[in-house]
Amino acid sequence: MSTTVKQTIDVDVPLGAAYERWTRFEDFPTFMEGVEEVRQTDDRHCHWRTRVAGVRREFDTEIVDRRPDERVAWRTVAGDVRQEGVVSFQSLDEAHTRVRVALEVEPHGMAEKAAHVMGVLDRRVKGDLKRFKSHVEEHAHEPEARRGPVRPGGAAPASAPETGGDTPVRPTPQEAKEAWPLPPPPDDRL
Repeated sequence: MSTTVKQTIDVDVPLGAAYERWTRFEDFPTFMEGVEEVRQTDDRHCHWRTRVAGVRREFDTEIVDRRPDERVAWRTVAGDVRQEGVVSFQSLDEAHTRVRVALEVEPHGMAEKAAHVMGVLDRRVKGDLKRFKSHVEEHAHEPEARRGPVRPGGAAPASAPETGGDTPVRPTPQEAKEAWPLPPPPDDRL
C-alpha cells in the first residue's frame, strides 16, 4: 500500500531562484522535518539520513529527471525507504514561482501505515514547503547551485554537461517509461 501526497506553495522569488535553492540538496535538513543529512555523492545520487518518530533510516536516491527551472524527479535506489517523487516549478510572474511536489511513499510497519492513513505525511510535506518558502525567500540572492539536466536512463548529453548549461533535455517517451514508474503528470498538474 503506497501513499501519494501532492502539495503546492507559491514563493516570492523568481523561478530560477526557487529552482536553484531546491537543488541544494545538502540544505534540505534546514527545512525538511526529520531529515538529518543529505549528501550528494555525484550528479545523480544522494545519500539521506533521517530520524522520524525516533526511527533512524538511511537510504539512497537517484535523480531520474532534472530539467533546469522546470522539474526534478527522483526515486530511492537503496535502503529501507521506498519513495519516488517530482517537484516542479512554474513562473507566476518575474518575482513569484509556484512549487508543486508529488510524492509516493510505501510505508513500512504498522505505525507508519497508521500515520499515513491519518494524513501525517501530507501535513509534513505541507510544513516542509512552508519552511522551504521561508528558506528560499531568505536566501534567494546567494550563488547558483546545480543547473545541469539529467536524462532518464543515462547521463546528460555532452552538449549539456551535468554542472552547467541551461538547455533542458526531454526524455523520449520510452526513456520516461523505463526510468520513471509513475506516469509523468500532465503539465497542468505538475
